[in-house]
Amino acid sequence: MGGVRLSAGSRPLVVLLSGLLLFAAATLRAQDKIVWSDQEKPILEQIKSLRKLDDATRARTTKDLALQIRQLPAGSNKVQLAGALASRATEGDFGRDTLQEVTTTLATALREQSAGRGKDGGPNSAFEELAELVRYEHMSATSSDPQFAEATAKLEAADAARQKADFSLVDLQGKTWRLQDLRGKVVLVNFWATWCPPCRKEMPDLQALYDKFKDQGFVVLAISDEETAKVAPFIADRKISYPVMLDPGRKVNELYQVEGIPKSFVYDREGKLVAQSIDMRTRSQFQQMLAQAGLQ
Repeated sequence: MGGVRLSAGSRPLVVLLSGLLLFAAATLRAQDKIVWSDQEKPILEQIKSLRKLDDATRARTTKDLALQIRQLPAGSNKVQLAGALASRATEGDFGRDTLQEVTTTLATALREQSAGRGKDGGPNSAFEELAELVRYEHMSATSSDPQFAEATAKLEAADAARQKADFSLVDLQGKTWRLQDLRGKVVLVNFWATWCPPCRKEMPDLQALYDKFKDQGFVVLAISDEETAKVAPFIADRKISYPVMLDPGRKVNELYQVEGIPKSFVYDREGKLVAQSIDMRTRSQFQQMLAQAGLQ
């Protein structure tokens, strides 16, 4: 489940593997209780350090880790590692071949050792991650487990709700923005926070694209659930000029079913939801999303 995992009050869960998956978050909370084999420990350490690598090295390392995990014995630890790697592999663009290897590893781990259901009785987050990789990253994977079909149906229902979504929020300059009033424009709704490393990494590219396309009717609505005292100086320091607004009660976050950030949703000029990201995007990836709304 792409994006840094959110907890109540917009504080990140303790991150070792990733905040990107519910089951990975559970792993973090119970980290001391997990017994890792000598073969698994170095893989775990490399996953934890992926964000320290430059993109080219990170791509090679991610692909190598996917192949290493695939060779591990079947079991819950293998599912945990495969899911944690998958959650980190969507933080940018490390190549479609790399992401496909990661996806195949997760599908293989789940086929060998199906994960138990989530606490709410719904599909396990590992299956939700796999379904997101297939639906939103257009990776190739199949599963005969009913949880995968349920996870896919859950995503379809969430997208239907996002298509009908409407909200009004006030930006840092005091201007009110209503989504449905922006028909005729291309709108990118971006959920982020000051404490989120992938959010901070994608902001310069988002600003550059806003500068490039704003005269063509491109609008960015960047939504944080933090306080003005944190957001305003952060935005001023980085010279962000696209609209930034606050969602302190997280009503819009809940409307969009945002459980991890960053998340971005692109609507075309007719108000159709045409693209979305499950994690951080690069400038090239954002441009691909905007192209689906007719911006070139």
